[in-house]
Amino acid sequence: MITVYEGGAWLIHGRLFPEKKGSAEVRALLGDKPDKAAARRGTIAWSILEKHNGSDESGRLSIHFDCLASHDITYVNIIQTAKASGLDAFPVPYVLTNCHNSLCAVGGTINGDDHLFGLSCAKRYGGIFVPPHLAVIHTYVREMHAACGAMILGSDSHTRYGSAGTLGIGEGGGELVKQLLGKSYDIACPSVVAVHLTGAPHPGVGPHDVALALTAAVFKNGVVKNKILEFIGDGVGALPMDFRNGIDTMTTETACLSSIWRTDAETERFFRIHGRHEDYRRLEPADVAYYDGLIEIDLSAVEPMIALPFHPSNAFPIREVQKNPGDYLRQVEMTARDILEGSNVENVHLTDKVRNGKLHVDQGIIAGCAGGTFDNIIAAAECLASQATGSGNFSLSVYPSSQPVMMALGRDGALNTLMGAGATVRTAFCGPCFGAGDVPANSCLSIRHTTRNFPNREGSRPTQRQMAYVALMDARSIAATACHGGVLTAGTEIEWSDEHPAYAFDSAPYASRVYNGFGQPDASVPLVRGPNIVDWPSFASLPDHLLLGVASVLDDPVTTTDEIIPSGDSSSYRSNPVAMAEFTLSRRDPGYVGRAKAYRAMEEKRLAGDGSMDAAQREALSLACSLDGVLDAAAVGFGSVIYANKPGDGSAREQAASCQRILGGRANVAREYATKRYRSNLINWGIIPFLLPVKVDMQNGDFLFLPNIRRRLLDGEATFRAWRLRGGEAVSCTLETGELTPVERKLIVAGCLINSYRGE
Repeated sequence: MITVYEGGAWLIHGRLFPEKKGSAEVRALLGDKPDKAAARRGTIAWSILEKHNGSDESGRLSIHFDCLASHDITYVNIIQTAKASGLDAFPVPYVLTNCHNSLCAVGGTINGDDHLFGLSCAKRYGGIFVPPHLAVIHTYVREMHAACGAMILGSDSHTRYGSAGTLGIGEGGGELVKQLLGKSYDIACPSVVAVHLTGAPHPGVGPHDVALALTAAVFKNGVVKNKILEFIGDGVGALPMDFRNGIDTMTTETACLSSIWRTDAETERFFRIHGRHEDYRRLEPADVAYYDGLIEIDLSAVEPMIALPFHPSNAFPIREVQKNPGDYLRQVEMTARDILEGSNVENVHLTDKVRNGKLHVDQGIIAGCAGGTFDNIIAAAECLASQATGSGNFSLSVYPSSQPVMMALGRDGALNTLMGAGATVRTAFCGPCFGAGDVPANSCLSIRHTTRNFPNREGSRPTQRQMAYVALMDARSIAATACHGGVLTAGTEIEWSDEHPAYAFDSAPYASRVYNGFGQPDASVPLVRGPNIVDWPSFASLPDHLLLGVASVLDDPVTTTDEIIPSGDSSSYRSNPVAMAEFTLSRRDPGYVGRAKAYRAMEEKRLAGDGSMDAAQREALSLACSLDGVLDAAAVGFGSVIYANKPGDGSAREQAASCQRILGGRANVAREYATKRYRSNLINWGIIPFLLPVKVDMQNGDFLFLPNIRRRLLDGEATFRAWRLRGGEAVSCTLETGELTPVERKLIVAGCLINSYRGE
């Protein structure tokens, strides 16, 4: 089904040669010393990156994007940050969508207030505003702004438009702020991995099946982390555009940086039916191209898949789970007990979903940028024709991803079919993906064609003994399961027709409702700010020396951004940075906020000239001042640090970093960072992203002392001697930052992006 090769691969005149297997053939075709550096420039990805690169430095890129996109969880903070840093007008099209907090009725009027703020920003700065319920972010951008050879930056991790020939990258808000201020997106040249598709999928196999199989094959070994996936091969031509879109969106779950696909007649048809034929052009690798990795996928061998809780990579063929459901669910129960950490673990009982040898699920959802496409919903309607979901525990909800998609489904009768079968049809909304819509009941099992199934995401609150279980499946298998009243069923167990209606795009909803003000900023328009929309607090620059209290120790193999800043009901507070900070680690380590505030209070007192502190704090400061010749206690600043194994998997949300900074956070210490975007978020908010090569015993209440940290960062050092202080004793350790650019060092020393760019 999927083969992951070690080493790179050559593509020569359309033929692939894995480096470790075909070296003799490569030499025969290219000579004894083939030019690998030149061949790397033959990939589709490099042709796009070079077009957007403004750097002359070898091995580095300084990118300016063609378009930006944000949704209503992120755009308020982004614009507030850019405004505080000197924003005058949006320099490129900036799409503000409203698909995350459009149904989350938490906190009075604050969701609607954010939407009015977004519209006023679009008018004042020259932006594009997509009102609530009209489209989810990635569907709208794909329909209206993706273009072959373009690059788009979004403040959502699933910013992926590679199937439309666009390199899309999802980052935290700070990176969008830089683009709004005319700055560049600076990264090391990424590796490019070929994903070679062959064959064609069987009826009943959908895009989520391919995506989950790919994620299972590459996520845990990190083989594509921070790299670009380039989809090539004859198998691409076997896939309709919606099928490609569904796989492409889910590449985020592999931990790759971005994705790109070869384009063809199917891509051209996509642009033609969307009225943008001029945005199409053929994208193919050069006659000779070198890839840093190779993954082969035989589409004809892909089976219907299910990703069991609590990660998209925890994926297995449905056929295997059907044979021994109890064995698989017991593994999930063991993980759930670890997550609950002894709190109400006796109520973990997923195996009772197995009755008479069959697995019964409680809920089905088809929604969002991955699931809510025309082809997916048409397939579900075909499966459910003349069927019923039943009146038992099982329920099915369907969310078309845009009003044009919903209109087309209405014209073809699919909506009536679904509603007649007992499914409920909703407007375009991302809520089921992050816990703000269709949240399952405690201990219920939901199957979803959405993007993620993390333990703290779909409404679960382990610290409050609330645990919902979400498994990911393709819409075809979800519909097949619905036909059987919730009994787990693979899409291939249903007969499928060869006839499917063609999608006809109608832009009328957008023409009628979207505000398109790009290039027409009006500085006279006042910003409409509801009472929950507040400015960022002030942040001090980096002191000479740092004494950091350990405020949280996270032992999870991977800590997601959903665990650092929960999604769901807390999302509504993201336009109020101070209020949002109160939710930090609330579902993972509820004591973190109080501990961080105590260390922040030490720094506030220091800046105010108040030297009072408790005995433990005074002991730590005295010990610190006796180390490495540091004698001036007044030059020692205070803050907090989070210690984790691998933080930052999942969402691009900058609040995972900014909330730490508001609470006085100054550093993270990790064995590694799960994503580039989380590390960038830390840097943009003045938080040092330390790496600890050798594990050190850290406990809440310990102190970490970093002498001369300001000077050493400015001097370009990457290795730092630090001291862990506990009970009057000091133990030295070595911390590293990895590569930091001069700009990144400047941001950290300034205290945050706002401080660095204000007044430039």
